Amino acid sequence: MTDMGHHTFDADGAERLEDESRYAYLSVDELLAALDPGPDDRVGDLGSGTGFYTRAIAPQVGRILALDLQPTMHAAFEEFGVPVTVDRVTATIDAMPVRMDALAGAYSTMTYHEFASDEALMELTRVVEPGGRIVIADWSASGAGDRGPPLSERYDAETVARHFEDHGFDLERVADRRETLVVVARNPAEPTRQS
Repeated sequence: MTDMGHHTFDADGAERLEDESRYAYLSVDELLAALDPGPDDRVGDLGSGTGFYTRAIAPQVGRILALDLQPTMHAAFEEFGVPVTVDRVTATIDAMPVRMDALAGAYSTMTYHEFASDEALMELTRVVEPGGRIVIADWSASGAGDRGPPLSERYDAETVARHFEDHGFDLERVADRRETLVVVARNPAEPTRQS
C-alpha cells in the first residue's frame, strides 16, 4: 500500500464538521450497528475532528479515545463540548500512545484517506484487541465528488478491504454506496502480532 498522505481537513473550517447533513452519508445508528460496542468498551475515534460523531457514540460506550493530529481540532472539539468519557489525544494513527489491545474497537468517519498506510494498519492490529471491529466510513472513489476530498484522493471499498485483508483482518462488510464506502473489519482472534 502506498501512504496516501494527502491533506488533512483544514481546521479553519471546523464548524462545517458540525453540519447535521453529514448523517445522510453515515447515521449514528449505522455506525453503532457496525461497531457493535459494549457499554463498558473503550473505543477509538480515528480522526475525531470536532467530535461530531464522538459525542453521539460516547453515551453508548465506556470511554472513547478521540485521536486527531491537529491540536486546533481538539480546541474546536472543546468549543462544541467534550463528554466526560472522552479522552482527546493528539497523535497520528500510525503511532498511537496506547498499550497493545487497549481498544475494543475503532472507527473512522471520513478520514481514512488521510491516514491510510501500512504503518497505520499495523498500529491498528496492535491497539485493537483480538476480535475487535474497525469500522471505516469514508468518501468513495466511485462517488461523484460533490462533497469531501477530490476523487483522486479517495479509495473505493474494494481497495480499502484489500488493505485490511493484507494486514490479516477478517472482513465483515464491504460496500460502496452513492458517495461513500463502509468497510467493517475484525482483528483476528488469534493474531500473529508483536507488542
